[in-house]
Amino acid sequence: MKLNIRLACLLALSTLAVGVFPASSNPVRSPQTQLNEITVISNNIELNRAKNLARQAAEIANGGLGKYRAEAAMHGVSSQSPFVDNGNGTWTFTFKGYKPGSSVYTVETVVTVSQEGRVTVDYNGPIRDSNPF
Repeated sequence: MKLNIRLACLLALSTLAVGVFPASSNPVRSPQTQLNEITVISNNIELNRAKNLARQAAEIANGGLGKYRAEAAMHGVSSQSPFVDNGNGTWTFTFKGYKPGSSVYTVETVVTVSQEGRVTVDYNGPIRDSNPF
C-alpha cells in the first residue's frame, strides 16, 4: 500500500515538474517580444487606473454614488471605455451618467487624466448634442 502511495506521489510530482519546466511549457520569445508584452500590460494598467480615476471624479462631482452612476463602459474593460489617447501622456474620457434607479442618462462628464494620476474635470453638466448639425 505504501509503495502505491509513493508511486502515485512520484508520478504526480513528476507530472507537475514537466508542466512547469521552461523548455517544454513556455514558447521561446525574443527580448523585444517580452518588452512589447510588458509595455502593453503596463499601458493597460495605466489606462485602467485612469478610467477609474475619471469615473471617481465624476462620482464626486455629481454628489457621490447615492446620487450618480456612470455608464457601464466606465466599469468594464478599459480599452473599451469611451476615451481618447491625447498622445501626450493623458487620456480624455467622455461619458454619461444617471441617477440611481433611473435608466435615463442626464449628465455628461469629460475628464482628462495624466499617466501620473492628475485629474481634470473638463466638463460636467447636461448632455450636449453630439450632432450639432
